Amino acid sequence: MPEGFDVKWAAVVIGAGVGLMAIVGLFMTSWFLSPKRPSEDKGVAYESGIRPGEFRWSQINIRYYIYALLFLIFDVEAVFLFPWTITFLKSSDIVFYEMLVFLGILLFGLAFAWRKGALSWR
Repeated sequence: MPEGFDVKWAAVVIGAGVGLMAIVGLFMTSWFLSPKRPSEDKGVAYESGIRPGEFRWSQINIRYYIYALLFLIFDVEAVFLFPWTITFLKSSDIVFYEMLVFLGILLFGLAFAWRKGALSWR
C-alpha cells in the first residue's frame, strides 16, 4: 500500500459518516417537529388530499402539447448558444460555421412548424 493512502481514505470515510449523520439527523428533526393531524382525507389516493368527484372525461386540445414541445425544443437548443459564445471567443473560425449550421437546423424546424400550422392559434 502506498504511503499515506490510508489517511486519504480515512478522510473519505469520515466525510461520508458525517454526511450520513447529518442526513439522518435532519430527517429525524423534521419528523419530530412536523405537525401530525391524522384525517381520512390524507389517506385518499390523490395527490393533494382532496376527495375526487365524479369521473368526467375532459378533452384537452393537442395544440397545448405541440406548443409545449416546441417551447422545450427551442429552449433547450437555445441553452447551447451560451457556451458557444465562450468557445467562439477562444477558438478558430470553424466553430462559427458549425453554429451557423446549428442555427440553420433550428430555423428549418421553426419554418416547418410554422408551415404545418402548428404555431397558429385558432
